[in-house]
Amino acid sequence: MPTLLIVHHTPSPATAEMFDAVLRGATDPDITGVDVVRRAALAATASDVLAADGLLLGTPANIGYMSGALKHFFDQIYYPVLDDTKGLPYGLFVHGNLGTEGAVNSVTSIAEGLNWKQVTEPAVITGPPDKKALERCYELGATLAATLMP
Repeated sequence: MPTLLIVHHTPSPATAEMFDAVLRGATDPDITGVDVVRRAALAATASDVLAADGLLLGTPANIGYMSGALKHFFDQIYYPVLDDTKGLPYGLFVHGNLGTEGAVNSVTSIAEGLNWKQVTEPAVITGPPDKKALERCYELGATLAATLMP
């Protein structure tokens, strides 16, 4: 069964709401045959990534950059997965109260260095997530999971 790995750092209520919406989308009853695994960014390992068929990343934008926890995740897994995850489909959700571009660009840059394939535009939310924003997060999770359906 294909596995979707969700690696997230969701310390704030807003990022936690976004994560919940992404998870609901990824586990939608219409999406079958995909195992969804969740890991906090500080707990996710290279073995988790190597076992995954797709990846969803979530982070707050902290001072214009991804969270330190997600950066730590990338620092730990980069070389161990570099040769074996080329073409890995991935998606991204980012929350910020101000600028989010630096967080999006930093994650995208590392993912490109790993030769991962972005399958949909990131869900980028500024301020409190409203209904439309959470629907976008739901769609993100559903899209990634549906991409992996057998």
